[in-house]
Amino acid sequence: MKTSTTTAVPVVENDLSHWQAMFADKTALLAQPGAHHKALLTEAHALHEKKLIDSDDLSDLLELADGALAFAVESMLDIDSDE
Repeated sequence: MKTSTTTAVPVVENDLSHWQAMFADKTALLAQPGAHHKALLTEAHALHEKKLIDSDDLSDLLELADGALAFAVESMLDIDSDE
């Protein structure tokens, strides 16, 4: 009988793909940059706590989240300067 131990892999992909979908949602990011950033950080830490990502991956996700926040703030400043 062949048993499969790959059931954890789709879970990791699903959780990471959820984080990636959140990260790619520019509408939500630009609407509420602070809340969106916090959600990205919370989700990244949850992935790490569940041991679905290692500390290097956590660091990468946190850097991406910070970059997204910086992008949103710069976008808001650009909009304000255009008015």
